Amino acid sequence: MQVLRLLPLVLASLVLASQAPLAPHAEADAVDVSNEPWTSKYGAQTDLPYSGPLSFGHMPYTRCLEDASAKFDIAVFGFPFDTTVSYRPGARFGPFGIRTASRWVHSTIYPLAWGKSPSELGAEIIDCGDVPLTPFDNEKALDQMESAYTTLLGRPVASDANATTITARSASLSLDGRPHPAIVTLGGDHTITLPILRSLSKYYGKISVIHFDSHFDTGRMGNSSTKYERVMHGSYFSVAYEEGHMTNNSIHGGIRQKMRDQSTIQQDEEVGFQVISAEDLDDYGLETVVSTIRSRVGDGPVYLSLDIDVIDPAFAPATGTPEAGGWTVREMKRIIRGLTGLNFVGADLVEVAPSYDNADVTSIVASDLVYDFLVMMQMEAPPPKHKGPLWEKYEKKA
Repeated sequence: MQVLRLLPLVLASLVLASQAPLAPHAEADAVDVSNEPWTSKYGAQTDLPYSGPLSFGHMPYTRCLEDASAKFDIAVFGFPFDTTVSYRPGARFGPFGIRTASRWVHSTIYPLAWGKSPSELGAEIIDCGDVPLTPFDNEKALDQMESAYTTLLGRPVASDANATTITARSASLSLDGRPHPAIVTLGGDHTITLPILRSLSKYYGKISVIHFDSHFDTGRMGNSSTKYERVMHGSYFSVAYEEGHMTNNSIHGGIRQKMRDQSTIQQDEEVGFQVISAEDLDDYGLETVVSTIRSRVGDGPVYLSLDIDVIDPAFAPATGTPEAGGWTVREMKRIIRGLTGLNFVGADLVEVAPSYDNADVTSIVASDLVYDFLVMMQMEAPPPKHKGPLWEKYEKKA
């Protein structure tokens, strides 16, 4: 019993220790290593897919909250938080799992479907690490997330306003007429989207949301709930809408949750969402789904939020509230490509809980989708549907 009483104190001390900054290395003059045995024979110390420091896709890593000298147009940012879940915990380990799986999807390579890699489209992308979030106080953790996100949004971008698609888009949409960095956030449970929308609305006004999920996440807790008891991973959109951060032309995709009654749908409509169910993809086809999403959100600022449980648990089992009958990974990737060119100001991928995984398959799926985000947000239009550069090369030879 004594050990159990001491456990909260031990956990608190570990959290405080993890928040302490690392001591910087002493600065030293550059040393010429060109004639040393390794460099003279083999050149640079490059990272292999399974080696090197852990960052998303082997991207440059900086603790951006404490180092304002790092300039970027897009940041990958981790929110390791899962204390508002209603079923299985573990999403606080999502950022680590996604980054680990991303070692294979290096930012300088590209698949045939895109024809471009994230690093060759002009934007400066870095991994800004994780926010050290308290697991003991949800109110404080939400404030930490909002403060961290707002800090990065306020940083100057690396590129000129008109130099890249993403900076030009931001400058045209922001309330101050200046470009602001785009942030791709790794969750974490889905409540992390609330502080993100609070931050984004300061710079862009009301945001339209494209929400891929098996659940509505627009629930309301009962009147007996406390202020922060009503904020959880199934209600955060209602809170964000009531606080004035969202437009009334948002849209869900992949919905298939079980409902107690029709009040769930009525509540969802009141929060400004249109619904595309998981089976609508079969009934109406991918092209109709994509065009419906694009017309729904229009030309204003758009935020993309993807819960990994939108994917069928056959392909992504490691999540807190799995629902059978979801989309395949290939279907999800094609929809994402079809949304290229919308005015995205940020994105997140949430609810990856690696402890429930088999052979890291969920983390692999998640890292690949984040990779797609980083390309999609930089392109002005969807890539060609069928024939990529390899097919064109074969045709020229023929």
